[in-house]
Amino acid sequence: MRELVLPKNIPHEHILVSSFDVDTAVYPEYFGILTYHYLTINNPLRASYQPIPVYNNNIWDAPAFSRVVATSGTFWQMMQQARPERLATFSSHSIPLKPLVEMDYWHTNMVSEDSRIFWQALLYFDGDYRVIPLYYPVSMDANLADTWWQTAKNVYKQQRRWIWGVENVPYLLFGFTKNKNIPLRKKLYFGFNQLEGFWSVGTNALMIFILGWLPVLIGGGVFGVSVLAYNLPRITRWLMTFAMFGVVTSTIYSLKLLPPRPPHRQIRFYFWMAVQWILIPFTLIGFGSIPGIDAITRLMLGRYMGFWVTPKARLAKNAH
Repeated sequence: MRELVLPKNIPHEHILVSSFDVDTAVYPEYFGILTYHYLTINNPLRASYQPIPVYNNNIWDAPAFSRVVATSGTFWQMMQQARPERLATFSSHSIPLKPLVEMDYWHTNMVSEDSRIFWQALLYFDGDYRVIPLYYPVSMDANLADTWWQTAKNVYKQQRRWIWGVENVPYLLFGFTKNKNIPLRKKLYFGFNQLEGFWSVGTNALMIFILGWLPVLIGGGVFGVSVLAYNLPRITRWLMTFAMFGVVTSTIYSLKLLPPRPPHRQIRFYFWMAVQWILIPFTLIGFGSIPGIDAITRLMLGRYMGFWVTPKARLAKNAH
């Protein structure tokens, strides 16, 4: 800032700051698309700009469960870009320098500063702030360590750190109570979405897994002769059919998102890239619900987390 902007007297509104994780690889058209959106939307100084993170840097070398977790994260961000009214900044993103200076930059005493900057802006500008989806990717690293077990530990810790974004909920709710200029409807909308979202990430997969067995385990003989017991297998069959359709769709789209196959991977490896999606029930619980409950419970009990930097690794033959 002091070396580049001030000496040249560049207006702050002419500068976009891109905050990237260290492993972020930018595709060729990113800055062109970013500039286009900045120059064409209404009130561009009241917006951040969010690309879609894909984890293609080392996806061919990461273990199957790491690939599934990473690609599931990409799918979630794609869904969020389709409903921009709910979108918040995540990981690598861009923001105009002018509002950043007005807000006195990022908070430095917390973990999830990438998403906090949006909530910080939403409160500072009295609700007049949004995130613009760029519908364009940036590439990052999937979790990869020296051993399978260490990779699993790193995936768990990374997911727990991401879900530690729940620390923004009390910040946001307390901010809403202090700021009387934000419309009540907007307060209720964002407050509910944040509470429901973090509740869901910690409980949905476990509830789906456990509740399906409860009637059989608890109902006993009385349940066995009921109409519900007769219909339950048929209902479950239809639900599983719809769920299987989702898994097949995820498989197809994940293959389309893959970067070119590196020379050290044979063509039959595509088969394993497809079969890996049978792991989705396990990854949703082991790397979704459990670290989610872990993070939320830590916040509830005041056992605050420090910032844990995810180790980055790529095989030399596959490095950019």
